[in-house]
Amino acid sequence: MSNETLVKSENRKEAKGKKAEFQKARPAAEGKTTVIHVARTAKVVKGGKRFGFRALVVVGNGMGKVGVAIGKANQVQLAIAKAESHARKHMITFPIVGETIPHETIGKFGAASVWMKPAAPGTGVIAGSGVRLLFEAAGIKDVLAKSLGSTNPCNLVYATLEAFKQLKSKEAVNVVRGKAAPAAEAPKAEPETATETAKAE
Repeated sequence: MSNETLVKSENRKEAKGKKAEFQKARPAAEGKTTVIHVARTAKVVKGGKRFGFRALVVVGNGMGKVGVAIGKANQVQLAIAKAESHARKHMITFPIVGETIPHETIGKFGAASVWMKPAAPGTGVIAGSGVRLLFEAAGIKDVLAKSLGSTNPCNLVYATLEAFKQLKSKEAVNVVRGKAAPAAEAPKAEPETATETAKAE
């Protein structure tokens, strides 16, 4: 490689504008990213229609930490990148018992409601497409789930996220109720027998 080529590569200008700021602000990658839904939107303006894209993305580490977000842009890849960045910034953590959830719960968001219940090992994820992807990203392998309201994919996923926020571990519930686990008691001293007392005298 010649000296002129090296000088040109060093003197390249960095990207400017919102796109460059967005790329710099992206946090370090954590977990797996899954695109749940991509929709094309249209805005009617004076000269015709202006098209855009909306992406629904879920990010999870497979160990009870998950985040969901929606990104909008003129390009699909940029919309997915926006949603991924926002989802990583707003990830939540919830308890997992084995490979299922600790207890039954219902999450609501808008007109959508999602009911979920723990399942025995080997049951698998019994849920719809969008909710299933959220369970898989969170690391849940055995669960029963049912949609009880709207079938809008965005509201369904956010309702599942609200259900995750309601999950509590057994230890956390015991602390709230004031029933902390009892500490191990010290071994009691054995009473002296009459023969040992006589020998001591």
